[in-house]
Amino acid sequence: MWLALLCVSAGARQQAAVWNEKFKFKVEYPKGDEQHKLLLKIMDNDAFTEHDYLGQATLAFAMDEATADPSYLLSQLEDILESDPQIDEVGFIHPMQFTAFTEEAHGSPSLSSGAGPQLEGGITKPKPVRDGSSDTFFWHSEHKLGISTLVLVPLYCAAKDAFMDAYKRYRMLSESQVKKDEVLDTNPLRMTSLLDIVESEIMKHSRALLLLSCDFGTAWNARKLIVSKKQIFPMFMDEMLLSALVLSYSPKSERAWSHRRWVIKMIAGKCANLQEIVGRESELVKTLAENSKMNYRAWNHRCWLVSYMSNSQVLLELQSSRDWAGLHVADNSCFHYRAMIENLRQNKDPDALSGAEFHRTWKEELDWVGMLIRRYVGREALWLHRRFLSLVWVKHLAIDGQSTSCHSCCTSSEICDISIFVKEELMLLQSCTIIPDDDFGDYKAQATYSATYIMWLAKQMPMSFGVELQKFSRYEELKLLLDDVGKRCLWDSMKASCASIQ
Repeated sequence: MWLALLCVSAGARQQAAVWNEKFKFKVEYPKGDEQHKLLLKIMDNDAFTEHDYLGQATLAFAMDEATADPSYLLSQLEDILESDPQIDEVGFIHPMQFTAFTEEAHGSPSLSSGAGPQLEGGITKPKPVRDGSSDTFFWHSEHKLGISTLVLVPLYCAAKDAFMDAYKRYRMLSESQVKKDEVLDTNPLRMTSLLDIVESEIMKHSRALLLLSCDFGTAWNARKLIVSKKQIFPMFMDEMLLSALVLSYSPKSERAWSHRRWVIKMIAGKCANLQEIVGRESELVKTLAENSKMNYRAWNHRCWLVSYMSNSQVLLELQSSRDWAGLHVADNSCFHYRAMIENLRQNKDPDALSGAEFHRTWKEELDWVGMLIRRYVGREALWLHRRFLSLVWVKHLAIDGQSTSCHSCCTSSEICDISIFVKEELMLLQSCTIIPDDDFGDYKAQATYSATYIMWLAKQMPMSFGVELQKFSRYEELKLLLDDVGKRCLWDSMKASCASIQ
């Protein structure tokens, strides 16, 4: 585009010409991969003679949000996704960061940032730019994709419109195929070909749309409809790749996790390497849990996976989750996962762990949690997991007065000796109720958690633990501690339980 600018002198006495107004140009968007540029011809305005030619300049610039064609941007994004199906991470980048990313990818300063012109021989000359908008709004390297935040809104609108238009046509064609009296084309082969084309468009546009809006339920459901109709295994694997890509930037997306569970249900019983897929799923949860703390949805997905695991995988999960939990003691989701595995393992095969082996497994877990409690002060998740372990101990391993349910599974009095368990819990209470004389609040929280845990345990085992607790040297201090934190009701409840059996 050519544009002539006239420079007018500010006054007769002032020799130097000055710019005294702002210019606003309407530039037509170039077609295809043409370069974005503005050609300027500068003239000196003369009233009585021809205008004097001063020079000309070509300004090359990058598009901004106002000039970017959304449909062209959508095409660029879909081309990138089509050219590299192994993209495993997507992110949204501020426009100011694109220069650094491009320099790192190309090993030279960015040439697509629309930098200002350079002077060469007295005439303004711009820096060259790369053709197209992919370097301006999309960063793609080593299976990583970055999208500029500058175009998220127009790109989303374009992807949504394209998807909804394709989805509408798909439904019309599907209904026409079913209703013979409304068939648009009597040729069944042509109808099938049209459906295939529209289905391909839906899959293409929905993929771009879900990367921009991961909770767009209609897009997820449309993909389910088409994939379940085709029943082609590679398509199911493509769904796993897409949902993993969505989770790379939105690790708590319930829609994405639900979609993965749907895929696993669909291929279960038809896939020879299902155990391998389940193993990779568990590793994905572990990776995302490292990057997204307290990710309940990820751990809930991992809990769901256990029902598809083999016995050897369950044992491996117990060991790996124990290592992970030891480094993330504040994440209650992992401890809940371990508790679920232990329960499922026992219910799935009650004879697999019985007697001394069951006792040893639970004793090791209790000792491990006790070690973590002493090492990491004031972590409530550890105390909640210990409650679960103690409850299992009480129900299945310990003998509490009137209960004799453990006699059938125990081979020695030492295994079922409740006094050992009571003694160890009181020792734990003794070590955790010591509050140093400082302002470190975690010690007080530790004392509070230990006191409430002991009150709960005494209520579960009033005939043995409740009686022993009353002989505890710091018994009265527990009452004062519970009063300070407003939990006097626990003390009263424990006293009532003990009094009812005397």
